[in-house]
Amino acid sequence: MQSIVVSNEILLERIHSGDAAVIFDAVEANNAWLAKWLPFVSYTKEFKDSQSYIASVIEKREESGNEVYTIWYKGDFAGVVGFLNTDKVNEKTELGYWLIEKLTGKGIITSCIKTLIGLTFEKMMINRITIRCAVGNISSENVALRLGFQYEGIEREGERYNDHFFDLKVFSLLKREYSF
Repeated sequence: MQSIVVSNEILLERIHSGDAAVIFDAVEANNAWLAKWLPFVSYTKEFKDSQSYIASVIEKREESGNEVYTIWYKGDFAGVVGFLNTDKVNEKTELGYWLIEKLTGKGIITSCIKTLIGLTFEKMMINRITIRCAVGNISSENVALRLGFQYEGIEREGERYNDHFFDLKVFSLLKREYSF
């Protein structure tokens, strides 16, 4: 899907090469906020880094089954949400997301994830969705819990962050647990 209307205020747009500038500018302006939990921020130093990221998403889109969307709130860029590690054979995927600091606390991510959950279970032939977040990232953890994801445990040293590793909390939602 090219566009997904989440609400009157929130629109998801399939990521494309023209998004590189707005994404880079948002990462640069929100560096301290995003860098606390997201390893990619330390690798986003130049505009071409955002261009490379988007090119890799587009190049692998069809074979991986992963789709990434920009989030627009009241017409302004707000962040990114998308699928990671989609496994079509085992009918599972993971959702990842980030939001610029000034737009947190408005329910934007929760609304986006809720919409994508419905589409995932209804149209993608997926049975299991996972959300992983660094231990201590309470905001991200609360998104999963608000939407009925079950806490599964800790993935020890599950994500490399510069010269150390984060432990990750793992949450999942099964198709049979979700009411449409």
